[in-house]
Amino acid sequence: MTTISATSVIRPRPTLRSSARSKDPSLARRLPVLLLFLPPALLLFTIFVILPMGEAAWYSLYKWDGYGLPTQFVGMRNFEVLFKNSAFITALKNNALIIVVSILVQIPLAIWLAMMLAHRIAGVVLFRLIFFLPYVLAEVAAGLIWRFVYDGDYGLFASAAHLIGVETPYVLADKDLAIYAVLAVVVWKYFGFHMMLFIAGLQSLDKSVLEAAEIDGASGWQRFRYITLPLLGSTVRLSVFFAVVGSLQLFDLIMPLTGGGPFNATQTMVTFLFNFGVTRMQVGLGSAVGVVLFVICVTLAFGYKRIFMRND
Repeated sequence: MTTISATSVIRPRPTLRSSARSKDPSLARRLPVLLLFLPPALLLFTIFVILPMGEAAWYSLYKWDGYGLPTQFVGMRNFEVLFKNSAFITALKNNALIIVVSILVQIPLAIWLAMMLAHRIAGVVLFRLIFFLPYVLAEVAAGLIWRFVYDGDYGLFASAAHLIGVETPYVLADKDLAIYAVLAVVVWKYFGFHMMLFIAGLQSLDKSVLEAAEIDGASGWQRFRYITLPLLGSTVRLSVFFAVVGSLQLFDLIMPLTGGGPFNATQTMVTFLFNFGVTRMQVGLGSAVGVVLFVICVTLAFGYKRIFMRND
């Protein structure tokens, strides 16, 4: 007959308090690091993010030119004036158009080029560099370069028109064509960034899955549609997120290119804020634009991450 010792029966089980006590040493080691780095980060975030947002919301309730303290309280009048301004409505439409073009043109172009340049073949690094170079170029420099390209008197468009014997188009002076010229520059400037994201995603895929599909007789389009694209889902969602947020904040590329003209045809929300709020010393109206832009960005960012990126 076997006997059971009392010590094996009455052996105490580890409690939550004892397990938590066992983790205290690691927490104690991390505490000095938290105390050293967290307060400065919170302080900087509060000074440069939280306080400016609060001040912008406060200034948007006043009619103020930026001098002294705001005293003329107008409530929601700035927002009412804002949404009755045709230039601001045009800016909203342009931002929406830039988002649509970025998603439907820029990202598919980036995926197509990434599929071509993801393989390790001779010369592929050079082509990656060529396509990525516009993104490295400063936005102001890119705007000035393309302003010269579009120039109807001395630019490349003028030279090409004279060469083939047609009338020179003044693209940036045409209120119907200027926004499309800006869209072309936006696609050219930023598709290289998305291309590099997709190249990184493609290189991390399991090649055995694609090889198995090829052995089973799947065509190139079928492999892309049913294997590659689903496996790139997280990269596509991240790329779309960057495209949307970047499109809403587009400013320093447009200012040297068109300045928001002609006739406010290429205004975005940020260029409208600068041209109508800062330049014309209507700080209250400009703050209202900042509040609207902040609400749109936060709503889209958190809503998108909540709906589409919750599993990433």
